[in-house]
Amino acid sequence: MSLLSASPGFVRRVTSLFLFPLMISGISRADDKHPVVFDFDAPKEAQRWRPVNDGVMGGRSEGAFRVSPDGILKFYGNLSLENRGGFASVRSRTTELELPQAEALLIRVRGDGRSYYCNLYVPSKRIAYSYRAKIDTKAGRWQEVRLPLTSFRATWFGRTLPDAPKIDAKNVRALGFMIADKKAGPFKLEVDWIRAAGKAASEPS
Repeated sequence: MSLLSASPGFVRRVTSLFLFPLMISGISRADDKHPVVFDFDAPKEAQRWRPVNDGVMGGRSEGAFRVSPDGILKFYGNLSLENRGGFASVRSRTTELELPQAEALLIRVRGDGRSYYCNLYVPSKRIAYSYRAKIDTKAGRWQEVRLPLTSFRATWFGRTLPDAPKIDAKNVRALGFMIADKKAGPFKLEVDWIRAAGKAASEPS
């Protein structure tokens, strides 16, 4: 049987046999180029994360998370501005992250149209201290967001510290996501994976 006389279904099956190994090879090369910092496929991945909300300061926001069976971190809840509140967050437990050579983070997220922060935590004598970069989401759409480490700003209780040193990737011990957009109401952010990346050609030194 020649391919010219074969049925369309037969042609698709034969073509897929040749293309599938190429697709897998392409995925593998991409993974090698952008090492995984977090993905959520492992059953015990949820044990590496914890919620931290404004209740620690008397606020009334409700933030929770879960890892779904299909390997997605789901961060959700209700933001309240009552009683000096206004933030909800989820963060990884303290450990040594694989970021020594990283120049940026790549994060695949799906949000609700609200703005969130990615927080990086380093050892510090100050409480509520982190380096923060903003993520603007598009409601219901998956996005691959690139956050250069140079875009992270040191914050303390939400206030930017302009004289703080630049973040050093090898000192990062935890990573998290926060909502603090001063808009009361329900929220939901989904995270598929977090990867490390080198510097893009357009990024300043």
